[in-house]
Amino acid sequence: MACLLLARDGAAQQYRGFGQEVVPAYEGWEPNADGSFNLVFGTMNRNWEEELHVPIGPDNNIEPGGPDQGQPTWFLPRRNRFLFRIRVPADFGESELVWTVTSPNGKTYRAYGTLHPDYFIDEAVIQRNNGLQTRDVVLPNLAPELSVEGSGTRTAQVGVPVTLTAFASDDGLPEPRSRRPLDPSRPSNITMQTAAGLRLSWFVYRGGAEVVFDPPQIKVWEDTRPNSNSPWGPGWETPPLPEGGKWEVAATFKEPGTYVLRCLAHDGGLKTHRDITFNVE
Repeated sequence: MACLLLARDGAAQQYRGFGQEVVPAYEGWEPNADGSFNLVFGTMNRNWEEELHVPIGPDNNIEPGGPDQGQPTWFLPRRNRFLFRIRVPADFGESELVWTVTSPNGKTYRAYGTLHPDYFIDEAVIQRNNGLQTRDVVLPNLAPELSVEGSGTRTAQVGVPVTLTAFASDDGLPEPRSRRPLDPSRPSNITMQTAAGLRLSWFVYRGGAEVVFDPPQIKVWEDTRPNSNSPWGPGWETPPLPEGGKWEVAATFKEPGTYVLRCLAHDGGLKTHRDITFNVE
């Protein structure tokens, strides 16, 4: 197990690359226009390097009503916020949903989804938690628009690349802004910050093994290290948009099975996703 001290915007923190556990996180609840509510969940994989697979079942379940309620089975490192929503009825009241995850190292953690007033979230809360600066949060930002070519369920073969084509656009808010490079002479940021501007990435949401993407994808998890290809990392520059808002990526599966690949369009504050299921032989 790797154990180092790395700097996050100038602040030392302990680094563990492997062997740690996943902690499910309850982000909060949102009201819907029809009177129902969304319970919003995310994750914290305490590893900085290791991605973990926890299949749906006794070790990865949401109850009552589960075990499968749309949660991930492939856990990227570190913090992944606002990953999925579960709609509950208007009369949910004081009920709760419990997400239980037992990691490969044997440790079990739970997240409890309730309608407690302290857990109310809206777009301003979401954007600030994603790392957007306060001056941007007050703008009338809209989530990116996103479409993916092709069927929502597809087949693939191990070792044979498949082309993924997505189209994304945004309202231009917040304005594109890169992350400032690390400067040891400046005070460290107390709150996490992210770059702004439209970006798009594919990643594994469900599946039993890594998938290789070409070109390598911008990280969707909060890697705060410099030179990490992460919008949360010091010095990361928001890339220019591709012509026509068209992104093409090749994905290669290493092992057979059923996978869900998620396409994520993010402007630094709000995000939109589309999921594609692959049956890989």
